[in-house]
Amino acid sequence: MEIKDWDKTYHGQGHVSKLAPAQFLQDNIALLPKGKALDLAMGEGRNALYLASHGYVVTAIDGSEAAVEKCLQLARERGVLINGVVGDLTCYSIPPEEYDLIINFYYLQRDLIPKIKSGLRPGGMVVFETYTEEQGRYGHPKNPAYLLKTNELLHSFIDYKVIVYRELVLNVKEAGKEKALASIIAQKP
Repeated sequence: MEIKDWDKTYHGQGHVSKLAPAQFLQDNIALLPKGKALDLAMGEGRNALYLASHGYVVTAIDGSEAAVEKCLQLARERGVLINGVVGDLTCYSIPPEEYDLIINFYYLQRDLIPKIKSGLRPGGMVVFETYTEEQGRYGHPKNPAYLLKTNELLHSFIDYKVIVYRELVLNVKEAGKEKALASIIAQKP
């Protein structure tokens, strides 16, 4: 989808996704370093809000102005601070060694991975979860450009200490349907 289409999606009343954070993030929060966090392609900010409520200093970026506005409104309602950025990730620069934690859920832009790696401080961690090629059997997305090949995510962070890695099909609670996913938590040396 184009950014303008996401703005239309997020502009309406209510919320596009349930506001519970991703289960993979919730299940592994205790493993993650505290400090500055960056949430890429945050949507309405469910994961950014979760991190902020756990004491992180969060910057969250999305291409949709409507999504960022919703996230910031929710942050005000919940009494947490988030630095919301409207930006195009295809040309976004992550400052080098700026973050202790960078998260990316359900968004695949392969040329962003080296930027993520550069943006982490030594000892910092990445949490990344998105769809694999098997997803085509379960629903959208089906475009191979947005789907990981087997072990592709693992190989992308092979020079990191891999803390958790999985590829599986599971019933994702927040979506209420099956998804074929690859998930990783990896630490920069």
